[in-house]
Amino acid sequence: MNTIYILWLRQLKRYFRSKSRIIGSLAQPLLFLVALGFGFGPIYEKAGGGSYIQFIAPGIIAMSILFSSIFFGIEIIWDKQFGFLKETLVAPVSRFNIMIGRTMGGATAATIQGIIVLALSIAIGFRPENWVYIGVAIIFMFIIAVLFTALGTAIASKMEDMHGFQLIINFLIMPLFFLSGALFPLQGLPKTITIIAAINPLSYGVDALRGTLLNTAHFGIALDFVVLTSVTMIIFVIGSYLFSKIEI
Repeated sequence: MNTIYILWLRQLKRYFRSKSRIIGSLAQPLLFLVALGFGFGPIYEKAGGGSYIQFIAPGIIAMSILFSSIFFGIEIIWDKQFGFLKETLVAPVSRFNIMIGRTMGGATAATIQGIIVLALSIAIGFRPENWVYIGVAIIFMFIIAVLFTALGTAIASKMEDMHGFQLIINFLIMPLFFLSGALFPLQGLPKTITIIAAINPLSYGVDALRGTLLNTAHFGIALDFVVLTSVTMIIFVIGSYLFSKIEI
């Protein structure tokens, strides 16, 4: 447990030590909120959808968590290249515990970023329907963060090049985000898009945040929780296995 706590704390310190990283990671969500929220707002209202800021904010919160958490995997490649990972792996502790500590630290940092984006959303006009469920929304943020931190770790465990990692992640996260219903309703979509959204784990994360913050879940909060936790456990097991096979 001490190993897990130390690695968890180390990941948090790394995150908060880089002020430019924090500011840079908040710039894109803020841009999406302002540019899309107010830009498409009048069109969305004329179409009978109500406030687009209300609709888009949970999706942008999920986006910020997705981008932040999955890129924690690049730290594994960085540590590989500079020898820091070797120092950790040769320690007389379980690699599974190392995986837990790193993942929990990255997920906690990503969740904090999601909370900051939620605060920014409220500042520019977003109003949760269920303030008492903010705590439940934060739990879902954390589950999303654990899922994609573990995914980033799994991918990074098999790679040696940071540039290659970034290319693969960009190829992966953009479809995950744009086909999750973060920017558009999932009702009435073409069948192909509906199927893709249904097998996209981020869709259930976005839906869970809308359900807890706005009471408008498409799949249902219970199903969102079951799918997210199931996929998270599967990806975590895969990530742990691949991490345990890293050669030093």
